[in-house]
Amino acid sequence: MKLFVGLGNPGPKYAGNRHNIGFMAVDRIAADHDFTPWRKAFQGLVSEGRLGTEKVALLKPETFMNLSGQSVQAAVAFWKLPLSDVIVFHDELDLAPGKLRLKQGGGHAGHNGLRSISAHLGDGYGRVRLGIGRPGHKDAVAAYVLHDFAKTDQDWLENLLCGISEGAEALAMGDGQKFMNAVSLRTSPPRSSTTRERTDPPAPPAQPAEDTRSPMQRLLDRFR
Repeated sequence: MKLFVGLGNPGPKYAGNRHNIGFMAVDRIAADHDFTPWRKAFQGLVSEGRLGTEKVALLKPETFMNLSGQSVQAAVAFWKLPLSDVIVFHDELDLAPGKLRLKQGGGHAGHNGLRSISAHLGDGYGRVRLGIGRPGHKDAVAAYVLHDFAKTDQDWLENLLCGISEGAEALAMGDGQKFMNAVSLRTSPPRSSTTRERTDPPAPPAQPAEDTRSPMQRLLDRFR
């Protein structure tokens, strides 16, 4: 069994925030793959289903971001999961908007949700880092992540979420490269190899035939 954790803050006030892209990712997986309705459990919301042959639980902690570890720890303890079977979807300031990276273990890089999970469980879990970009000044970070995505972000955001959903089965089955490829096909589709049809150049205009008549003959022909 695998546990996919989406990080965010609960409630409609935060639903469209950049900080909630982790919630958005697991919501899309649940909707597209016919998972069970969300139910309250482990200080959060849980939905269950299958991706390929793998049973998967989705978790959205409702403890607010800074206390995410409490919810994740409760779910991990209940299902007796090793950290290698836990994957956390979270916003990433250090990646450009729409970019995605898959990582196993490591530090929290100042992300309060990861900080809390690592404090409760250690840092051996997997992460799906979802790029949201960084504001121009570090003092603007808090306001930036707690602000809704702009209208101009909607196209890349939709493509990213679709790619995550389409690659979710590969991720659950442990094929990280196939998962990344599925996302890339949505976010960076290959250019179509169109070739121009070869056409013959237009024929030059026909040249008039040389007039071989004598001057007298031409004069006579004018009065016929």
